[in-house]
Amino acid sequence: MRPAFRLIALVLALSPLAATAQQVAFGGIRADTSQPVEVTADSLAVNQETGVATFSGNVLIGQGSMRLQAATVLVEYGQGDQSKINRLLASGGVTLVSEAEAAEAREAVYDVVKGTVVLTGDVLLTQGSNVMAGQKLSVDLRSGTGQMDGRVRTILQPGGN
Repeated sequence: MRPAFRLIALVLALSPLAATAQQVAFGGIRADTSQPVEVTADSLAVNQETGVATFSGNVLIGQGSMRLQAATVLVEYGQGDQSKINRLLASGGVTLVSEAEAAEAREAVYDVVKGTVVLTGDVLLTQGSNVMAGQKLSVDLRSGTGQMDGRVRTILQPGGN
């Protein structure tokens, strides 16, 4: 975990504001799921029998303005159609970034068909100067809505009214 995120995580741990679930409005973590998915990595292994491709080493996935980074990403293709991606399973220090928001987690599942991303394991979300942490973040990329679960902690900055 990066030093800045460690500091934020420490501040969150000491914060008095905590809950078990928190609805989250996303202005920036949205994606046009009809756009192509671009994947770059250090290596690629493909299993034709299972329809799974494994990208490893500095994996970067882009779709529109959304970027996902991880150490390893398994790509599950459509049943009988290797041209359509069903799901991406990312692990090893996952970072999801959009224009205005960023999230870190241990793992993530991007369901391309449903247009959802679920991040799990020590999730840290930053939205401008606001920070939220929990164990699971579910995001609907089409609507820009989400939910954080698992001993949620937030730091909300006043709006300057």
